[in-house]
Amino acid sequence: MSLCYMEGEWRGTAECRLSVTDLVIQRGVGVFDSIRIYGRRAFALAEHMKRLERSASIVGIECGDIIERMYGIVREGARRTDCPGDGESIARLYITGGDENDHGRFPRPRHFAIFEQARPDAPAVYETGVALLPTPEGRLSPVAKSVNYLFGLMQSAGSDEFRECLYCPGGEITETLSSSFFLCKDGVITTAPLGRVLDGVTRGIIIELARENGFEVDERCPTVEELNRADEVFITGSTKEVLPVVRVGGTGIGCGRPGPIAARLRKIFRESLDRWLDKG
Repeated sequence: MSLCYMEGEWRGTAECRLSVTDLVIQRGVGVFDSIRIYGRRAFALAEHMKRLERSASIVGIECGDIIERMYGIVREGARRTDCPGDGESIARLYITGGDENDHGRFPRPRHFAIFEQARPDAPAVYETGVALLPTPEGRLSPVAKSVNYLFGLMQSAGSDEFRECLYCPGGEITETLSSSFFLCKDGVITTAPLGRVLDGVTRGIIIELARENGFEVDERCPTVEELNRADEVFITGSTKEVLPVVRVGGTGIGCGRPGPIAARLRKIFRESLDRWLDKG
C-alpha cells in the first residue's frame, strides 16, 4: 500500500480524496515532482524542490510556504516505518490549481505527497536495453513539470514494444515522455539544451559527472538523421538512473546492444550517490 500525506495527515492512499472542483481535475492545472529515496534519504532534494517551485510559478500557481513545508514532508515520509519499500522508495509531490482561477493565476492551491516503493528496472533490462517510439510532436511547455502527460501517453498506448515516446519536433530530438535523452557519437555525448527540454535533475547530475570524468558534452538537439550513425543512446530519470536504448522506432542503435558509455556513467552515478543524498 502507498502512503500519502494530505491536509496535515498521513494515511493510506485509498483513504485520501481530492475535490472534484479542483482545477487539476477540471482543467489539468497542476505540477509535480518525483524524488528517489535511497536508504531513507532523499536524492537531490533541494534540486527537486527548486524545480517544483519553478514549475508552479511558470503555470501560475502561487505556492506560498508549500515548498518549505514539503521539505519536512519528504524527510518525515522517508523515515516513517510505514513508508513502503523499507527505505527504498519514490516520493511524488503534487501541487494542484485548487478551486480558484484568477485570470490564469491560482492563489489557493492544494498539495499532497505520495510515497511508493521504488521499482527500478531489473538488471537484465540494463543488459538488453529498451526501445523508444518517435513522434514528430513536441512536449507542451517543456520548461514546467506539469501533470498533463496525456499526449505523450497516447503515442504508445497499448504497445508493449516501446518503453515510451520520443519527442522529435521538426526532426530534432528533445526528450522522452518522462526522461532526458542522450546520443553518443565518437565519444561526444549530445543532449538537448534547457529551454527546449525539462530541467531533468538526473540529467544535470549526469552531465556534471560526465564532464568531471573526461567526457565532452554538447548541449544541442540531436537530429533524427543522427540516430543511424550513433554509437549508443541512453535516457536518464529518477527511477531508471541511466538506461540504455537500443532502438528508436525501426532504427537500431549502434551494434544493437547497450554501449560502454551508458554503463560507465551509471556506475559513476551509483558510486557518487552519497554526494547528492539529503543531509537534513
